[in-house]
Amino acid sequence: MEEESLNINPTNSLLGFGGFAEIIIPAALPKNYTWSVPAHLLEAVKPGCRVEVNLGKSKKYAGIVKQLHNDKPEFFETKDILNVLDAEPVIFEEQLKLWEWIASYYMCSEGEVMAAALPAHFKLSSETILVYNEEYGDEFSALDHDEYIVAEALLIKKELNLAEVQQVLDSSHVYPVINRLIQKKVCFVWESLKQTYTPKKETYVLLNPAYDSEEKLSDLLNNWTKAPKQMELLLSYLHLIKTEGEVVKSALLKKSGASEAQLKGLVEKKILWTEKRIIDRIKYLPKNVQIDFELSAAQQKAFTEVKEQLQVKAVCLLHGVTSSGKTNIYIKLIEEYIKQGKQVLYMLPEIALTSQVIRRLQKHFGGYIGIYHSKFSQNERVEIWNKVKNGELRVILGARSSVFLPYQNLGLIICDEEHDSSFKQQEPAPRYNGRDAAIYFASLFNAKTLLGSGTPSVESYYNATSGKYGMVELMQRYGDLKLPPIEMIDLRKIMQKDRSKIMLSPQLVEAVNEVIARNRQVILFQNRRGYSPYQICSVCSWIPQCKYCDVSLTFHKLSNKLVCHYCGTTYPPVHTCAACGSDKFLQRNFGTEKIEEQLQETFPDAKVARMDIDTVKGKNAHDILIQQFEQKRIDILVGTQMVVKGLDFDNVDLVGILDADGLLHFADFRVNERAFQLIEQVSGRAGRKEETGKVLVQTSQPQHPLLQVVQQHDYKAMYAEELKKRKEFFYPPFSRLIHLTFKHKIKEVVERAAHNYTDAMKLKYGQYLVGPAEPVVGRIRNQYLVELLVKLPRDGKTINQCKKDLLEQVAILHQNKSFRSVTIVADVDAV
Repeated sequence: MEEESLNINPTNSLLGFGGFAEIIIPAALPKNYTWSVPAHLLEAVKPGCRVEVNLGKSKKYAGIVKQLHNDKPEFFETKDILNVLDAEPVIFEEQLKLWEWIASYYMCSEGEVMAAALPAHFKLSSETILVYNEEYGDEFSALDHDEYIVAEALLIKKELNLAEVQQVLDSSHVYPVINRLIQKKVCFVWESLKQTYTPKKETYVLLNPAYDSEEKLSDLLNNWTKAPKQMELLLSYLHLIKTEGEVVKSALLKKSGASEAQLKGLVEKKILWTEKRIIDRIKYLPKNVQIDFELSAAQQKAFTEVKEQLQVKAVCLLHGVTSSGKTNIYIKLIEEYIKQGKQVLYMLPEIALTSQVIRRLQKHFGGYIGIYHSKFSQNERVEIWNKVKNGELRVILGARSSVFLPYQNLGLIICDEEHDSSFKQQEPAPRYNGRDAAIYFASLFNAKTLLGSGTPSVESYYNATSGKYGMVELMQRYGDLKLPPIEMIDLRKIMQKDRSKIMLSPQLVEAVNEVIARNRQVILFQNRRGYSPYQICSVCSWIPQCKYCDVSLTFHKLSNKLVCHYCGTTYPPVHTCAACGSDKFLQRNFGTEKIEEQLQETFPDAKVARMDIDTVKGKNAHDILIQQFEQKRIDILVGTQMVVKGLDFDNVDLVGILDADGLLHFADFRVNERAFQLIEQVSGRAGRKEETGKVLVQTSQPQHPLLQVVQQHDYKAMYAEELKKRKEFFYPPFSRLIHLTFKHKIKEVVERAAHNYTDAMKLKYGQYLVGPAEPVVGRIRNQYLVELLVKLPRDGKTINQCKKDLLEQVAILHQNKSFRSVTIVADVDAV
């Protein structure tokens, strides 16, 4: 609702009343709270602006105004908005609609969506301030030493923030003292909202305009007598201004080897000036569009078909086999939208992918493009946010959170590798799917969405074949290369002395040697990180487990620690069995760290690197590793899923999947779809230029039906088989899933709560409920888990009603004292 549509009663305005505002605050409130707008703020309060509000006695928030209205809340007295923080809205109406849709669809609050959507610096920090209580007086004899010191400081200054109290007491542990002072009514607490974004400033050096003419400058230099260091500094300045156009103080001092004092001397002589300027934290290239390639005949045909489909459908699926050149089609589309003055969002599932794609896009679109993901600092995120909002950035490349940016004129969303489960947020709420949120968000702008994948999700392919989405197929690899042959290595025919799992089969070792001898590269894939996923006592079979989760601990050799991959707790290595005291342990199975060690032993002359979450922790770590591999400074790259997702390497001739069995044995209805996607995506990294390449798959079940389909690269056969089973067992795309998890530290309590809840829901939805049941891992972070699955028909009315009933039943369950502390997490469209 727009501000102009308010009909404010003139009498109310005279009394200082200006209507009401529904405001979203970054907290998990089931519904948005309403505040009253004081008359003096009415002009300033607009939807999308941040305002300062009080909730409860002293809790302060920076909230976002959702809408203004005249409906006085019936059951509570409203508080006034304290302050308006923005002259202009920080988000647009479309963002507010997206937040509302995500909250409604994914069964969470708009406050939780706001907390995920806004950079932290927009949410402000609530800083505690102690205010002196004048009524207490100045008689401090009843106070102890620390209380006395703080009270004295408060008497003088009238208010102190937390940092000042810590300074006064010379200690960081000040809470007990503050609590005692509040209880004795010496002071009270006031929460002050502090904006934490600070623009980055740089000092620039300028020449006094009096020396702009060649003549005056020559005169100055020719008659220079003293201070040779200052002369050197001035000459360095003149060189930099010629080559760079602008001179930054830090660069000038570095080039000239001069000191701050010598620069100060020139400033005092009024030869040079200095001035501080606000600068961008992220460097951008000049804005230009430069497309220097032609599409192949197959790509051109697909490009034309995509444009035709997007004329008639809001969403189109581009099913292009790996290495068919989908990115070239995206680049051509982006070019068209930039020329129309529109913005484009290019979404990728993994931050790892952005570094390689950004280099390609920057080559074509220069400074029109920006990146947005969680590895950026909060200050950098605010700057990108503002550049998108004012239309300066036309193309954004980002992970799922980039859907929350304030686009001004969105024309197209490209969702690449759309099948990837990384598009789904797991913890905390909102547990949204970036791909599905993007499709809804695009509809708010009448924009188009292009989904791209070599192995589309069953749901997207179903939507495309049933006519809901448009579909274009690109089944020819670029350069007409064949898809790499996939060979199965039967591990049953190879015996290990200790019967442990085989890491590198003789066939794989031979193939790696042959490829390295030709100066080509190898990628090896294993979906487990760490050194050894578990160790077992050879005498009594005891396995070290996490104290807080029902899982075995993974040994990480580099850090020499046992790590729980569920809660992150680390433990020292175990040398003796806790059950029988034996010191004989067997390492079972293998992770990427152990493979890396084995590769270094087996191929001592090869350069080996590992790519998993443990090795790529910094902002640029992915990029550095990928560039080293591109530059052939690495011969063998071993990694987890990160190595398979859309990366494009010219020189890879061999891809090895070390443990295909591990991909086929998950208790999940999507297990075959996921395994097909992973193996097909991994194999797609081989032979992308000139040569076909080869894929070797180590397995003890070479006859597994899925592996037979993968060998033929037959997506449609996998899809047909999956669809048949899903229809039979009523799984998506024929149903909608809502997955509920009950959590509590006492097992009996969580079990009773889950059964109590299920019994109440059975009356209306009995036929759609599966469970409650204990999951495979029944305890995580010391919380026992019970799961309930709701399988609903694809009927909007039933689904919406069921979501309301589920949330209402949560509220009813929490009325019961015994279950008040049971946490219930709803995951809609769980993956």
